[in-house]
Amino acid sequence: MLPLSAHRIFCCILLTLLTAPALSAVVVSEFGELGDGRTAQLYSLTNASGSRADLSDLGALLVSLTVPDRQGNYADVVLGFDNPKQYLTDSPFFGATIGRFANRIARGRFSLHGEDYQLANNNPPNQLHGGAVGFDKRLWQGEVVDDSAEPAVRFNLLSKDGDEGYPGNLRVSVTYRLTADNALQIDYHATSDADTVVNLTHHSYFNLSGHTSGDILNHQLQINADFYTPVDETAIPTGELLSVRDTVFDFTQAKAIGRDINADNAMLKAALGYDHNWVLRRGAFAGDMTLAATLADPASGRVMQVLTSEPGLQVYTGNHLNGKTAAKGGAAYDKHAGVALEPQHFADSPNQPHFPRTTLKAGDRYSSRTEYRFSTL
Repeated sequence: MLPLSAHRIFCCILLTLLTAPALSAVVVSEFGELGDGRTAQLYSLTNASGSRADLSDLGALLVSLTVPDRQGNYADVVLGFDNPKQYLTDSPFFGATIGRFANRIARGRFSLHGEDYQLANNNPPNQLHGGAVGFDKRLWQGEVVDDSAEPAVRFNLLSKDGDEGYPGNLRVSVTYRLTADNALQIDYHATSDADTVVNLTHHSYFNLSGHTSGDILNHQLQINADFYTPVDETAIPTGELLSVRDTVFDFTQAKAIGRDINADNAMLKAALGYDHNWVLRRGAFAGDMTLAATLADPASGRVMQVLTSEPGLQVYTGNHLNGKTAAKGGAAYDKHAGVALEPQHFADSPNQPHFPRTTLKAGDRYSSRTEYRFSTL
């Protein structure tokens, strides 16, 4: 039997543990001012194993993602900025939600039901990632939807009729969930009051060695795709679906990203590396999700699987990063410092009748899911 004094101490400790509030899995804080009177917020999600995702209502973007390596050491594996203003002025879409239409639309034009629409040509001569002020530069409305061991936050946005030239009042929600088994799950939903086109994706640049560790050329990439969509000199699909077999675009077996990146290939030279879409095999994973790709870093032992309900995967190897802009923690991101794995519909789909459709009819519901699942070798 415990002495009376020790018994009292034990009871006090037990009472404190029973009555103390549980640590929140979601912490909301101020990210910073945007320079126009608005302030961006930061939503920090932490799961039971200690992994953490920092998200902002600016651009519904992922600011940082901290996961363990094979030794149990944690590092931030996505590129980004400490200052939210830089996401408006300097960002090559770091961590962003992309919309209304991810990737390129030729000459910024498309027709729907016989009516022509002219969009901004912000990537001359084409539109890229939704226009001059895409979803990545909007201040969304954030809300905590789950504060449990698998925390989640939802971002909501109204894109009004005529926004960047697109028809229909489009209501969009993006929900991020950090699961107990170290997956970042992203659910997209949208509705419109008029027929329109929609193609949403996530645009983080991943470096599984840590965002300050150099390039990703030694990362091993495997893509579950037998075909890709070749592009012209302005990065618009030609409309063909070509086999990857015996080409530099063959990632059916895991290989180092840098193995063929400087090969004598006109499309690679024009893009300064990979910036191309792969046609995913359907049914490569259970249910409606496809196991699109697996990225592995031999140095850290981190592995990332990309699962999605989308038909394509755009792979961009950070070809235009140049180290001139200060990033998180004063880091300088040089060429190939990260790789973006962007599940989406194919570029220029509104102008390519045989590509999977991107039309959202009035009153219908757009739904898509992408999951970045982390483990170790």
